[in-house]
Order: sequence, then C-alpha cells, then structure tokens
Amino acid sequence: MNTKLSFGSKVTFCISLAVLSIFFLGNVFQTVALADAAEPWQLGFQDPATPIMEGIIEFHNNLMFFITLIAIFTTWVLGRCLYMYNSTVQKESELFTHSTPLEIVWTIVPALILLVIAVPSFALLYSMDEMIDPGLTLKVIGHQWYWSYEYSDFTSFDESNALNFDSYMLPLEDLSVGPLRLLEVDNRVILPIDTHIRVIVSAADVLHSWAVPSFGIKVDACPGRMNHASMFIKREGVFYGQCSEICGVNHGFMPIVVRAVTLEQYIAWVGKKISE
Repeated sequence: MNTKLSFGSKVTFCISLAVLSIFFLGNVFQTVALADAAEPWQLGFQDPATPIMEGIIEFHNNLMFFITLIAIFTTWVLGRCLYMYNSTVQKESELFTHSTPLEIVWTIVPALILLVIAVPSFALLYSMDEMIDPGLTLKVIGHQWYWSYEYSDFTSFDESNALNFDSYMLPLEDLSVGPLRLLEVDNRVILPIDTHIRVIVSAADVLHSWAVPSFGIKVDACPGRMNHASMFIKREGVFYGQCSEICGVNHGFMPIVVRAVTLEQYIAWVGKKISE
C-alpha cells in the first residue's frame, strides 16, 4: 500500500515537473526571440521598441507565473484523483459529498488571483488608449491592397504640396539582396524616435488592420470611421508589420515598414520630401 502511494506521488511529481518545464521553456522563448520582423519558427514576441510593447511583454511574463502555478496544481490534483480512484489503492470510499470550507477556498482564491491580474491589466489597457500631447500625426488609409500615408502636420490646403504617398509591397522580381520577401515596400514610413506620435487609421474600401508587433500597436481600419492610437518609439531601426484583418484575396500582400530615425534625420527627410 505504501509502495503504491509512493509510486503515485512520483508519477504526479513527474507530471508536474514536465508541465513546469514546458511553461518555463515557453516563457524563455517568449523573452529571447529578439527581432524587428517575424522569423521562421518564432515562438515569442518581437523585440519591443515602445513602452507599450515593453508593458505587454512584462505583463505576459508576470501572467506566466500564475499560469504555471495553476497548471502544476491542477495537474497534481488530477493525477492524484486518477491514481486514487482505484479499489486496489483506496479500499474504502469517502462518505462526504461536499465541503463548505473547500468551496469557500476555491471561490475566494481564484477571485483574488483575478484581482491581482486585473490591476496591472487595467493600467496597461488605459495606457494603450492614453493620448499624450502628440508632436506628430500620421494618417493611415487602408486600400485593397496597399497603404496610403499622410503626414497631417505638413499638409496645407494646396494638395499639390501635401506630404503623402502610397506604399506597395515590392514584387519578387524587384527585390535585391537584403530586403525581406513579402515584407518590403517601395515607400517606407519614416518616423522620429523619442517623440509622441498619434496614428489615425481608416480605410477606403473594406476592413483592414494596421499592425506593427514591435510597437505593440494594432488598429482596425474601418471605412467611414477614424480610429487612433499613440506610440513613442524609443530606438532607431526598421520595423515590419502586416495587415491583420482579412481584406480579400491579396490580404497577405499588404506589408508595413516603418523606419525610426533621429529627430534631425526626420526633419531633413521632411524638408527633402516637401521640396520635391
């Protein structure tokens, strides 16, 4: 009898250890997959470039702690139930049908866990919608199947001098060594770092979604409606995204490329574009 119980304990311990290892490895993969574009077989997030994305990754890592504990505990309980539900192991069945203290515990404990999770979740959610006095406004219009961009701060009543352009995916025959297949575009979006940026997103035909994972931003583009988001890019680089809303046969061919530069480089680029 004691030997069998010891064996059962070993089995449940091994199962719990396996579950813990899986969640631990998953957490590691989520934190070490550093890239500004998707990689083959990537399991984790892309390298964050904004405080919002940093908050999303941190919240995910904190949540993994609770998920791991819950998974280990429920696996252990399930293993014990399966093992003990056996006449050779448990000669006499228990007579109780319910337990008031147990019901109180398994009601209050999950509620407390959800409360602990909710506090940082709400803080992150409200920070994603917060619109700090923007120094730059970028207007994004989704089309089938390309993006149009307009720098509203430099647009006058004379549309001939408006700073806007269309961005199409580069076809395979135009790609050179270096650019990413199905992700490179003919006109990249240029944005400054260390600047509060407001992004206004809409669509001209069907639903689209402007999403850049490194920025932690995903805004639906709806015809006849203007959605907005804010971001604060903290480092230079080239960041890739894609349309994240099924919008037709060429939905997979609407990449987004944003190049983050210093404010001086951005001002020089704007001056060059306006003078063209």
